[in-house]
Amino acid sequence: MADFNSIHRLLVSYLLFLLLLNSNSRLVVCSADVKCTDAERRALVGLREGLTDPSGMLSSWVGLDCCTWKGIKCHNQTGRVTKLDLRNPYQLINGGAGDPTAYKRSCLGGEINHSLLHLEYLTYLDLSLNDFEGLEIPDFFGHLRNLRYLNLSFASFAGEIPPCLGNLTSLQYLDLYADSYSSTGLRELRSGSLKWLSDLSSLKYLNLGFAKLDSIGENWLQIFNMLPSLVDLRLHWCELKGLPLSLPSINFTSLSVLDLSENSFNSVVPQWLFNLTDLTELYLTWDFFSGSIPAEFANLKNLQVLDLSDNLNLEGQIPGLFGNLSKLQILDLSSNNFHGEIHELFSGFSSDPNNKLESLDLSSNSLIGELPESLGLLKHLQHLYLSGNSFWGSIPSSIGSLPALRKLDLSYNMMNGTIPESFGQLSQLVEMNLVANSWKGILKEAHLMNLRRLKHVRLTTDPSRSLAFRVSYKWFPPFKLKSIQLENCMVGPSFPVWVQVQNDLNSVILKNVGISDSIPGKWFSEVSAQVTYLVLSQNQIRGKLPPQLQFPYLNVVDLSSNYFEGPLPPWSTNATDVFLQENSFSGPIPENIGVLMPRLQKLYVSRNNLSGRIPSSMCDLEALQILSLRNNKFSGELPNCWYRSLTLWGIDISSNSLTGNIPSSFGFLSSLSVLLLSNNNLEGEIPSSLQNCSGLTSMDLGGNKFLGSLPWWVEKLSSFFMLRLGSNFISGPIPDQFCNLQNFHILDLSHNKISGSIPKCIGNLTALVHGKSSEVFEGLIKVVTRGRDPEYSSVEASMNSIDLSGNYLAGEIPDEIRSLSALRILNLSSNFLSKSIAEKIGNLQLLESLDLSHNHLSGAIPQSLTSLASLTRLNLSYNNFSGRIPLLPKFNDSSIYDGNPLLCGAPLPTKCPDK
Repeated sequence: MADFNSIHRLLVSYLLFLLLLNSNSRLVVCSADVKCTDAERRALVGLREGLTDPSGMLSSWVGLDCCTWKGIKCHNQTGRVTKLDLRNPYQLINGGAGDPTAYKRSCLGGEINHSLLHLEYLTYLDLSLNDFEGLEIPDFFGHLRNLRYLNLSFASFAGEIPPCLGNLTSLQYLDLYADSYSSTGLRELRSGSLKWLSDLSSLKYLNLGFAKLDSIGENWLQIFNMLPSLVDLRLHWCELKGLPLSLPSINFTSLSVLDLSENSFNSVVPQWLFNLTDLTELYLTWDFFSGSIPAEFANLKNLQVLDLSDNLNLEGQIPGLFGNLSKLQILDLSSNNFHGEIHELFSGFSSDPNNKLESLDLSSNSLIGELPESLGLLKHLQHLYLSGNSFWGSIPSSIGSLPALRKLDLSYNMMNGTIPESFGQLSQLVEMNLVANSWKGILKEAHLMNLRRLKHVRLTTDPSRSLAFRVSYKWFPPFKLKSIQLENCMVGPSFPVWVQVQNDLNSVILKNVGISDSIPGKWFSEVSAQVTYLVLSQNQIRGKLPPQLQFPYLNVVDLSSNYFEGPLPPWSTNATDVFLQENSFSGPIPENIGVLMPRLQKLYVSRNNLSGRIPSSMCDLEALQILSLRNNKFSGELPNCWYRSLTLWGIDISSNSLTGNIPSSFGFLSSLSVLLLSNNNLEGEIPSSLQNCSGLTSMDLGGNKFLGSLPWWVEKLSSFFMLRLGSNFISGPIPDQFCNLQNFHILDLSHNKISGSIPKCIGNLTALVHGKSSEVFEGLIKVVTRGRDPEYSSVEASMNSIDLSGNYLAGEIPDEIRSLSALRILNLSSNFLSKSIAEKIGNLQLLESLDLSHNHLSGAIPQSLTSLASLTRLNLSYNNFSGRIPLLPKFNDSSIYDGNPLLCGAPLPTKCPDK
């Protein structure tokens, strides 16, 4: 009887299938003598008149027979409209709109006319991928009672989801996914109650992704549990509150796809999930689940896709149970806290040599150990992502047993071994990312000879390791790359042919790869046509650059730290970042640089032999952010035209031969943060217009010929971090306003003509009192100087310092200086300071260097100096100190105390009298 029933059910199902197929086929083609009704044609015309249609998608909606119009399907016997498909045909690129302007032009918009209600037999309505700019879903949609398919996804609808959609009792497919590709602003589709869903008993597909459901209460799951026909439920990023850990009964057991991702449930994985044994796809990413992987996952035998990524707090070892899920194709456990080795996971797959796993992502966890040879058991594996862990050792030779592998990512690990020759057997490999490891060994032609489909190569090692390409100079590879990144591995000394034939590259990084050749002109010319990222830095590449190339797509070019010579090439390019520092370029900057590089944001040409004036067309670069011309031979005056450079925040023109004044137009640089003009021949007063640069944090004008008084107006710059004015001709007193600077970490006024006394308010310098963080300010200077320059090193060395040496300061050292407990360096030498040093100077527990030499200080050397454990440099010479020298074992050099005839005791030869 059981067999008879089974055969009977199969027969009935087959007959129903044929009937449905025949029914559907009648909807596709209209009989030649059947036309749409006048009422429905007028209804469609009314709909068209309410819509905006910039691309002319509805241009075919003319004539009497609406059944022939684009997007319309009619019943072939009655001529009644049954299908309205107005989905935007725009082709998405990698899941995005690509060109937002072109996308917007392809969208329908405007209003949806009530005339749609006259399409009484409409079963299918698709308005997806359009832009209705926040229009509410019309209530009258709830009266289209024959609808079985309704798709309003990615169409920028907003407002409350109309409960009257619950009237569509025949509905099988409902997609209200509320994300949008529109650039016209954020839209919010929401619902305060989903009780209307309970009437949709035929619903098989439901997508409410990005709809705000935070007000539907904590029993929201029971609403979906009452939909017995539901096969596919997607609730991505709905702001749902609370996920029940158990359910009294499970009604939606037909579920095949369940997406609850990005809802921040903050719980363990609930047990009721494991009763949904028909599940084929389960997405639980960014839900902040915690705890270990439940063993009950083994119940989900039909699972093909499991995504538990980005929960952050899933932990423990990864179990081998996944190997028992014979249908599993995609497993994503990335961005969690799994630890330990992965041998158990891979051994789980050994029990099923026919496993179907195609994609495995374990990236961004805390996994350790060597990669097991059992990796080779995953015969169908196409994507393997293991980045951001702590794996070590070599790539196992069994990697060659993965014939389908297309993408491999082992970046950011501790791999410190070799890459096996079997790597060359990966004939389907398209992308390999092995950066940020410590590889060693030799890469021969055998490693590369079968990688025919390879398009993207990323391989870096630690500079202290030895990794070398040992292939013949003329070896011709089987692959054509789109991008290449090689760092700290030996490719040179010649520019090998296998690189020269890669003429279709859009990204090139060959950094510190030992090339000491000239650039092949043909290759450089071919690459320039499409390359967007070009880095050849830290080699010994020599010669001149081709002058006439155009780089229409170039964004970043870095040729720094080589031996290039000759003039700067007048390339026409839209590049934003240009790094040419530390070469031997000579001659002037092209006078028309503003025309050649109109989108330039960062220009680094420091440490070359460039000369001439700085061209005024530099002021035309409205997007310019950083200008670094340090250590060249520029002369003449700075151009006074900086009125449009609203984004310029870093200027470094130190160590040149500039003359004249600081341009007053610098005061228009509202974004200026770092200004470095030291070691030039600039003169005049420091312009007060700089006080308009409200974001100014660091200014170094040392080694010039500035005169006048100190810039009291810096008190208006609340984030001021560093002021260096040493070796100028500035005179007058130190203004009390300096004491109001809450972020002052470096003050250098040395070797000027400053007079008066040290302000007593110096103890108010908050950053030096409490040791406030200077990381942000240091970071800004590091970006401007690229971190490699000695200038940045001097900033680091001068952190939390005050240098007032070589001036005409008189009076006593204020007792308030003892409050600067974060002070590391204090230099008050070569002044006219007098009286004694306060005993409480011992409060400066972080002080590393103290120089009070060449003053008129007197009295005893404070005993509290012995408590300064950090002090490594001390100079008290040429003063009028008297009495016994405190016991300072680290300072046994008598020159520290020279010129103080009244001092006695070690390390001086003068003995102190007995008590």
